Amino acid sequence: MTPPSPVGRLAATVDRLGREVRAAQAEAEGRALVELAKGVLVARLGCGPAQAARQLAELAEQSRVTPLEFAVDVINQAARDRMSEVTDAFLAATAAVRAAEAEDGTDGTGTPDGTGTSDAGDAVAGSAAVRLRAAESGALAADDTQAVADALLEQALRPLGAVAVAIWAAGSDGSLSLAGSAGFAPAEATRWRYVPPDVATVARCGLTERAGQWITSLARTGLPSVGRHQYPDGGRVAVPARAGGRVHGVLEIAWPTPLAAQPPQVVRQVEALAELCAHTLESYTPPHGAGQEPRVVPDAAELMDLADGLHDPALVLVPHLDAAGHLADFRIQHVNKRFLDPAGRPRAVVGGALLLEAYPMAAGDSELFQNVERVYATGEPFRARRMNLTALVDQVPLSAVADMSISRHGNAVLLIWRIEDETARLAGLLQHAQRLGRIGGFEENLLTGDITWNGQLFDLYGRPRTSVPVPLEELTAHAHPDDSVTIGRFLRTLLHQRRPASAAFRLQRPDGVTRHVRVVAEPVLDTDDRLLLVRGAYQDISAQHWTEVALAATRDQLAHTEQQAVERNRLTLQLQHAIMPPAQTPLKVPDLQVAVRYRPAETEQLVGGDWYDAVMLPNGRVLLCVGDVAGHGIEAATSMVVLRNALRGLAVTGAGPGQLLSWLNIVAHHLTGGVTATAVCGLYDPERRTLRWARAGHMPPVLVRGGEAEPLPLVKGLLLGAAAEAAYEEDELQLAGEDTLLMYTDGLIERRDRSVEESLTQLLSTVGPTPRTLDQHLDRLLTYSRSDTDDDTCLVGIRVG
Repeated sequence: MTPPSPVGRLAATVDRLGREVRAAQAEAEGRALVELAKGVLVARLGCGPAQAARQLAELAEQSRVTPLEFAVDVINQAARDRMSEVTDAFLAATAAVRAAEAEDGTDGTGTPDGTGTSDAGDAVAGSAAVRLRAAESGALAADDTQAVADALLEQALRPLGAVAVAIWAAGSDGSLSLAGSAGFAPAEATRWRYVPPDVATVARCGLTERAGQWITSLARTGLPSVGRHQYPDGGRVAVPARAGGRVHGVLEIAWPTPLAAQPPQVVRQVEALAELCAHTLESYTPPHGAGQEPRVVPDAAELMDLADGLHDPALVLVPHLDAAGHLADFRIQHVNKRFLDPAGRPRAVVGGALLLEAYPMAAGDSELFQNVERVYATGEPFRARRMNLTALVDQVPLSAVADMSISRHGNAVLLIWRIEDETARLAGLLQHAQRLGRIGGFEENLLTGDITWNGQLFDLYGRPRTSVPVPLEELTAHAHPDDSVTIGRFLRTLLHQRRPASAAFRLQRPDGVTRHVRVVAEPVLDTDDRLLLVRGAYQDISAQHWTEVALAATRDQLAHTEQQAVERNRLTLQLQHAIMPPAQTPLKVPDLQVAVRYRPAETEQLVGGDWYDAVMLPNGRVLLCVGDVAGHGIEAATSMVVLRNALRGLAVTGAGPGQLLSWLNIVAHHLTGGVTATAVCGLYDPERRTLRWARAGHMPPVLVRGGEAEPLPLVKGLLLGAAAEAAYEEDELQLAGEDTLLMYTDGLIERRDRSVEESLTQLLSTVGPTPRTLDQHLDRLLTYSRSDTDDDTCLVGIRVG
């Protein structure tokens, strides 16, 4: 075995000494907790220190825990603080595990009771309590925040898998200072010593979010933070360090690997440690350094003097805490001389009162109190323009609008607002409306010849604002010659008849641009009814003019298009009715009734490609078919005519229905420009009373026999035109006397709110009772059809005599 090198021996010695130092620190902190627990027992039992030590040891032995764990339990019971709440949460979780064990008779792993799972839960709860109290003891004993960071990492966070911790102090301007860190490289901590306001970092997100930031992997967020290159894929947690309603900083914790979702007990641990950091940061003063100027926190007297020197209303607020130390309200420490109470109370009465007592409206829907609370908590100032101030001026009929400023100075908040002047606001709105409406105003004194134009009117005329305005009498010289009559009528009405007038004309500017303008003016008379002034306005209506021209052209085009569509639909309907009338003379076949019905769409624009046929063939058989071409309009109607006539011609060959559909598919695919359609084709033999039939993607026929209706079993068949070649199966049906067979298109049953299967079931319930004649049967089906798609409907029926 090779003896260790001098460097190896030195490294081993350093490692051993480090472990001994950490063990000594842990032992010292443990002794401090035990001594504190002894003090609690001395106070409760009224005994001496020696007896308290014996009592502590005996009780720990009876509880089957270590003296240190029992000492922490005693401290928790006496303190009842945030650390105690966290320990109670662990104990509650352990109790839940025990209850589950008692219910199923196992320890949670399938083993019998008593194998140690409950003991392990107690150990977890006890170790958590010891870690928290040890970390608290180390933090309280530390002389600076750097030592606090070391204590938190070693005592409480490393057992949770964390590798580094940073304690950030929040400045009154929203900046962050690295008050202490552990686990990060020294150079990295130096580089992150100060973060200016408004820089987005992990700690910044934790400062602004009340629940903090729990980040699975730092690399996925893209946010910069201390030690990002050291632990690039690790998890991060940034929790606000809050105490007394104020966020004093942020506790940031780093893990070396992605962080899974943590149980509530661990979340409470981290929040308790953050609160411990808040108490440490209350007395922290950031050192003066590069990038950070020293700040002097003013006292209340200086802040009051500052408020009195402002020309706007201002309040100086200080936090008001409840018995538990939580922020409950803000006390109005001072009101300046500009402040006017809406209820008419003297400033001396308002000063000293609680904010929510003096102005209860601030506790409702108003964001005022929330913003004050946020500024006090984080130190980040709040600025807002045109904020609703109903919370402070709730007795004013119109909700006041003001520019708001809220800032924290030390432990006080300065609230300043400036209520917007209504006259100035309306003037600004008028000017804004004139600019948006391209309106220029003028006033012309007819006695002195003085003319006043506003800036918008100079811009409308295309003239520099230093030029001389154009008098009304010279308006014709600046207009299009064809508009001279209109302008002359306008001037006679205004100047001669002394009545308000308006006119629209084309203004020709010096830069060669022509604008369409409307001028509106009214005369102003003196006490002797003499014409004194003319006031009015010009408005640029060029966009409106050309819009109206475009709309007129569009209306003409739409009217022409609509007329073409009406004519097209009329021709389509005529073609469809010529080829396939709504009622057809029935065929005369022995012992067979044949009836057909066609119901066109109610909307002419939906004229479709539904078709039917019932014809006697030369061989004595009867061709029965219905079909539906995809689409609407004249294209669908003409395609329907092609397929219907092609099938008639093919049927005289004597081929069966499957072969007929196969040939018809070739016609649809190759000869009609890619038309697709569905169809049912049947050949009825009157001598044998048999029906051979095939289908191409269509619904099967329905047989009504003995008052019961059922669809025929499906046979395979692809819709027409979908493929170049297709084969179609056939089936044969033997019919008996009084049997009724129906073929139909989907316009009879199709509904928007139901599936085809549900609609077919509804049809079967309607088909069942058969009227006396077949014509009545088909009319009844059309009458009681529940279809709502407004599509064409074809119906073919036969009844065996």
